[in-house]
Parts: sequence; C-alpha cells; structure tokens
Amino acid sequence: MSRRFDHVDLRVSSLAIVQPFYEALLPALGFTRDEQIEGWLQFEAPEGPVTEFFGVTESPNHQPNENRIAFWAESPSEVNRLGAIAVAAGANHVEGPRYEAPQYYAIFFEDPCGNRLEICHRLPS
Repeated sequence: MSRRFDHVDLRVSSLAIVQPFYEALLPALGFTRDEQIEGWLQFEAPEGPVTEFFGVTESPNHQPNENRIAFWAESPSEVNRLGAIAVAAGANHVEGPRYEAPQYYAIFFEDPCGNRLEICHRLPS
C-alpha cells in the first residue's frame, strides 16, 4: 500500500478570509491543479489522475480545535522555504522553524481562521 490518505476536507468559518492564504500555500506544497468547484477551494496533485487533494470549504459555525494537519517537506531548507510562504500569505501564531527533537524539524502555524497546520521534515535516525 503506497497511499496513506486520499484527501483532506478542511472547514473554515470564512472561505473569503482564507482564500488568498491557501491559494499561496497549497501550490507551494505541490497541490498545483486548481479545481474550480463552487463553494470550495480544491487543489489536487499535479500529474495524471487525481491521487490526493486538499479541499477547503466554508462552514460559518466552524470553530478551530486542537487538530493539526502536518505537511511533509524534503529537507529542513524546504521547511524554511515553505514556512516563509505561509508567513507571507498570512499565517498566524507561528512557532519555528526549529528542531522539536534531534531528527524532527518543523514550523507550526494557524491559517487565518485558526486551523492548526505544520510543515515538517524528519531526518534519518
């Protein structure tokens, strides 16, 4: 089994508030195929048939919680690059990038609606 997930459907309290943030971040993370679906921001993996996608939709009563979505980066320098994109796009409550453990480098942040996100890299042990 090579795939571990199919998609993420993230809820936000305001699609208009997070749209610029995710339009900057998701393509940088490799979700480059922008699907035009009414009421959604949906970005898919770029090549061939859809293997995974990240969707964002509005749920006006949504309240962020302690869940976190972590994205993989190929290197610590890639964590830095992607983290800078997230910050420039409007990330809030940014922590890092830093080593959380000797082999774990990450940046933690929230989207403009308060959903917790992370970009990380694990070094070989």
